[in-house]
Amino acid sequence: MQLIADSGPDRAQGDAVVLRGTNQSGMRAQNERTVLSILRRQGPLAKTDIAKITGLSVQAVSVIMRKLEEDGLLERREKLRGKVGQPLVPMALAPEGAFFIGLKLGRRSTDLMLVDFLGRSIAVERNTYPYPTPDAVMRFVTAALPKVAAVLPERLRGRIGGIGIAMPFQLWNWATYVGAPQSEMDAWRDRDIQAEVAALSGLPTWVQNDATSACSAELVFGSEDRPSDFLYVFIAHFIGGGLVLNGKLHTGPSGNAAAIGSMPVPGPDGKMRQLITVGSLAGLERMMIGRGLAANQIWDRAEDWQVPDDLKQSWIQAAAGGIAHATLCATATTELKAVMIDGWLPAVWRHDLTEAVLKAVSALDFAGIDVPQVIEGSMGHLARTLGAASLPLSQRFLVEA
Repeated sequence: MQLIADSGPDRAQGDAVVLRGTNQSGMRAQNERTVLSILRRQGPLAKTDIAKITGLSVQAVSVIMRKLEEDGLLERREKLRGKVGQPLVPMALAPEGAFFIGLKLGRRSTDLMLVDFLGRSIAVERNTYPYPTPDAVMRFVTAALPKVAAVLPERLRGRIGGIGIAMPFQLWNWATYVGAPQSEMDAWRDRDIQAEVAALSGLPTWVQNDATSACSAELVFGSEDRPSDFLYVFIAHFIGGGLVLNGKLHTGPSGNAAAIGSMPVPGPDGKMRQLITVGSLAGLERMMIGRGLAANQIWDRAEDWQVPDDLKQSWIQAAAGGIAHATLCATATTELKAVMIDGWLPAVWRHDLTEAVLKAVSALDFAGIDVPQVIEGSMGHLARTLGAASLPLSQRFLVEA
């Protein structure tokens, strides 16, 4: 993955936010990572099962699992009886074994989330704005970090293993699209939010493209029942993507692979334009404002949107057509097995959009290549924030996704 780590400078205990972890935030050995990754994917298993999967000896697995249990990362489940020999004792990930913080920096809102070792949300703080500025983001993070950390008992705060940041790259290039003064967006050129968050928190900090992070959430926390090669489409203020090949996230040299928003596709009028213009919620926002409707609701929450059905259908059809053409182009170059649709959308919108993309794909000429599946993602509106939280988890406790 194209990730950047920064452990952050030491800070005095009297400073505002100090969350430096104990040895729980340290890097795990490769075999320990392998065991933790297997248990995350498959659920509770006995040491004999893990030995069969890994090819390690039962004795070696016993040593690894005992160490992980002593460190509080694994917990014992009820013995399995009814088989020949000693009852088997399944081991599972301990929810309180480690915690992680995900910061989603978006074009209309910022979220800060604390998750446990299973990826379950423990606390969330949220802020919306007309457009993002570095100062506004850092003011929010400064206020929100102590709040989410305070949810944990004092004894568990040392188990916070790091912070991941999911954010669009080169924000200054999108001033016109987000309706922001270029002078204010240019402030992003000279600010290193990753370094500032690391210094503020005292925690190891990673950064990744926001749509790629959403895809990471699907790989780390989503169902194992998914194709090994797929294009992940995440719809928010702008549309973005992630690319999974052979079960692994492909980020490219700059970490910006699968930037599908820039792909040329035909619009409703047949003229070519970037997918970002027809497949993003920014388009729905413009439609609502043009109708004299309050568009803030689509950024304030991801459910129960009060949008007239004709606007909903117009946006879905335009987005589906663009995504279908992008799917054709991507499949022709990478032999994708599926395209996965997710986003900052009400569940019913995601379902309707997926169905519309499937219909639009079926109408295109895929002669010479196999038509990919069109499926729904499972992370929904939390995908980018969960993906951000998955960065320190993956870097410290899992084998490479």
